[in-house]
Amino acid sequence: MARGINKVILVGNLGNDPDVKYTQGGMAVTRISLATTSVRKDRDGNSQERTEWHRVVFFGKLGEIAGEYLRKGSQVYVEGEIRYDKYTGQDGVEKYTTDIVANEMQMLGGRAGGSGEGGGYAERGERPQRSAPPRRESAPAQRAPAPAASQAGGGFDDFADDDIPF
Repeated sequence: MARGINKVILVGNLGNDPDVKYTQGGMAVTRISLATTSVRKDRDGNSQERTEWHRVVFFGKLGEIAGEYLRKGSQVYVEGEIRYDKYTGQDGVEKYTTDIVANEMQMLGGRAGGSGEGGGYAERGERPQRSAPPRRESAPAQRAPAPAASQAGGGFDDFADDDIPF
């Protein structure tokens, strides 16, 4: 029997600062509101924007990272799965929620503080490294040869793996 696929990919902007709470066991649960906007042309050729708001939940280490680094207005890539839930409110009326439970996150754009640094990548259980630039596996890194190697006519054996910035 084939299994189904439940995968959501969103790229949008935070509508508020992350709301971080902790379970009794100490696990972080971070919630954000994420806005995605699409543009289309109507029959008259006018651009029409439509903004959708998504409730996104991060758990564990990813929740800690989201709470620490995301801020209102931040642009973020989120990957996860959609969850529907039903509960009875205090007034006795059944209520329904739709949440995106994130398992990957990519911070996009610069920091809100204006430092111009790029975003970082996080998956459940990963911690960002503050001293190293984000790892980019999709594009090969291009690096100019070191001046010492070109002057000596030698190869690239003069540097250690720790000298590579990726």
